Amino acid sequence: MIKVLVAEDDRFLIKAYAAKLKKEGFDVLLAVNGEEAVEKAKKEKPDVILLDLVMPKKDGFDALADIKSDPSLKNIPVVILSNLGQEEDIKRGKDLGAAGYLVKSNIAIADVVKKIKEVLGK
Repeated sequence: MIKVLVAEDDRFLIKAYAAKLKKEGFDVLLAVNGEEAVEKAKKEKPDVILLDLVMPKKDGFDALADIKSDPSLKNIPVVILSNLGQEEDIKRGKDLGAAGYLVKSNIAIADVVKKIKEVLGK
């Protein structure tokens, strides 16, 4: 089963993503801040990570940098899922190693599922 770590601090969104991903047959792990996201990634070794950028304790950029600098995690694809849609944010995310960048307000949850399958080559 494909393990997806969803790092998102919005309670409504995290529930919505978790419900949809579980329905699609994914094993879902949840983190509500960047620090927890990095810890869970280390412990659980998910197949893919959905990462919000604006989160407490550690933002998504810092969490992404931590993940990509850890030899045991660096090959896990990370898809940024954020409301930050500015070119510089997208470029920074991709420069840090994100496999994809989705702007929450422009995307349906079904498209998030498609993107996960795409980055995993499924």
